[in-house]
Amino acid sequence: MSEIEKVLSGLDPQDAADQAAIALKQLLPLLGEEGRTRFIMNLLGETGEDKISSMVHL
Repeated sequence: MSEIEKVLSGLDPQDAADQAAIALKQLLPLLGEEGRTRFIMNLLGETGEDKISSMVHL
């Protein structure tokens, strides 16, 4: 288990999500377009393509 997982698993789920959002706001601007896309695809998993195409139509 990574250090990030250890920290987040010790928090209330909402607090973990809030803290993750704060960290991602700092990290995502540092990644290029490809890095951000890869992150989102990893986050969404196998069905990511369907979800992303659905989001594009919003």
